[in-house]
Amino acid sequence: MDAREALVALNLVEHVGPVRLRKLLDHFGDDPVAILRASSAQLQAVNGIGPDTADAISGWERTVDLAGELRRVAEYGCRIIIPTDDDYPALLREIYDPPIVLYVKGTLKPEDKNAVALVGSRQTTTYGLETARKLGYQLAYTGVTVVSGGARGIDTSAHQGALTAKGRTIAVLGTGINLVFPPENAELFERIAASGAVMTQFPFNRPADKQSFPIRNRIVAGMTLGTVVIEANLSSGALITANFATEYGRQIFAVPGRIDSPRSKGCHDLIKKGAKLCEGIEDILSEFEYLFPPSNRPASPAETGTLPGLTLSDNEAKVLGALAAAEERAIDEVIRATGLPASTVSVALFSLEMKKLVRQLPGKLFLRSGARE
Repeated sequence: MDAREALVALNLVEHVGPVRLRKLLDHFGDDPVAILRASSAQLQAVNGIGPDTADAISGWERTVDLAGELRRVAEYGCRIIIPTDDDYPALLREIYDPPIVLYVKGTLKPEDKNAVALVGSRQTTTYGLETARKLGYQLAYTGVTVVSGGARGIDTSAHQGALTAKGRTIAVLGTGINLVFPPENAELFERIAASGAVMTQFPFNRPADKQSFPIRNRIVAGMTLGTVVIEANLSSGALITANFATEYGRQIFAVPGRIDSPRSKGCHDLIKKGAKLCEGIEDILSEFEYLFPPSNRPASPAETGTLPGLTLSDNEAKVLGALAAAEERAIDEVIRATGLPASTVSVALFSLEMKKLVRQLPGKLFLRSGARE
């Protein structure tokens, strides 16, 4: 047995969590194998390890199917990452209770150190979904890894936005990695794993419960530079993520909403308590601009408001050219000017809006950014 296998076993032992494991490792010279070989009496000599925990560890072979868990890892096509691995998220190592192991499907990369969490309610509004998708797109487009929890609502839209931008996104699950929750996100999780990563600290077949989601939320907050709460009521789990981020000394952002919407009450409460009001990507990246090369930073207010260094498809270039004049134009006018199908123009306008080259005005009118500013 090596250290990785020993940590997988300890992660499966009841009563053993990250905080107790740290105490055990300090006592046994950072050797997880020695922990599993210790007697109950030896284990109880460690501060904070009582008889129940000591007996569970010393008798681990009676309750833990380590060989079966390792087989499931291999068959499922994921891998186990431990804190000493190079690709274990660096920011996650800094929290006081980092996960013992991470089950990862996909790939964690060095650039994921520049990650931002986008979180919010499962029961959301169209405004919340569109905002999450837009911020996810823009962050991923500028090279920021978008981290969320894979849940319905805001999480799903944030992941979808990042994937649309062909950027990186990571889903942190509150279940075993082989369980799809919610079930309708099966295809989404496959897409995330193909270009980013799906990860969890929970072993195979661990179902979701009231405890698993707060445990998941601490990982989301712990592995990111900051947490953006997009839409949340006063009892939303997204506020738990924000609280963890505060504990870890990370930046908190909150997107404002309607003052009469219960689903924005949590965000407004965060702003009252000192969270940074977030109206767009500039509010997020301005806190971390020292981390990003100039080509990926948003333009300053003195500039046109567009992101530099963007490449456009042929259709996007045609649509943008049709908006070169100073006056706003209706979508029907753009269709006639470009000769492109209506569906193509709609997609191009959405992409140009995400790239901050076009602004949509009330009445489905479109204006080139900077044309009348």
